[in-house]
Amino acid sequence: MNESCHGEDNAQIVGGAETAPPEPYRALCARLGLTRGLPYSRNWSAAPDFLELIVAQALTAKPAVVVECGSGLTTLMLARCCAINGIGKVFSLENGACFATGTRAWLQRYGLEHQASVLDTPLVRQAVDGGDYQWYDLAGLPKRRIDMLVIDGPPGLQQQYARYPALPRLWQWLAEDAVVFLDDAARQDEREIVARWQARYPALVHGFVDNERGASILRRRPDQPGEAL
Repeated sequence: MNESCHGEDNAQIVGGAETAPPEPYRALCARLGLTRGLPYSRNWSAAPDFLELIVAQALTAKPAVVVECGSGLTTLMLARCCAINGIGKVFSLENGACFATGTRAWLQRYGLEHQASVLDTPLVRQAVDGGDYQWYDLAGLPKRRIDMLVIDGPPGLQQQYARYPALPRLWQWLAEDAVVFLDDAARQDEREIVARWQARYPALVHGFVDNERGASILRRRPDQPGEAL
């Protein structure tokens, strides 16, 4: 999320106003039992079709550990999936303090604070594969095997290829059958990021979903074992 949380657009995600979600989100909310409003923002929330993808994966695969880059609506829905499954926990990396506070408030509203931890992770300068990036400080992230990784941050305006460090920084903890979801994958930066990931990790299989903002889904080929933890 962006570090600034001011303005009417972000009122729901920060303030937790009990207003009905926009129409495209309602069927998914009803299915998950999220009937008391949503942490929705026009500028920052994931589109309904991307949420459908990650919710379907979470309910089918029942991941024990989900890590996401950026908090908000995705956090709430993934945490609800963990509650439905009776297993799993979400660890959300969030660089915006007010967004982190707002997301925690929504988790508490739905009694999902045990299914998700929103970690205050400032963007810090990091050297990754020869590049210089501002990316999440992972000091507070528990070192556990990751079954599902959702990448929807940092904001693309942060710098070129802002989301590239996600795989290099987290690869060693990805389970061999882990699934990676990249939002906004129709953007040129994200397309080039995926190409760089595939060159860096030849074991990756990539599928592109041509939805509202584009989604990339990446898995490790089953004949290519992962690195030891």
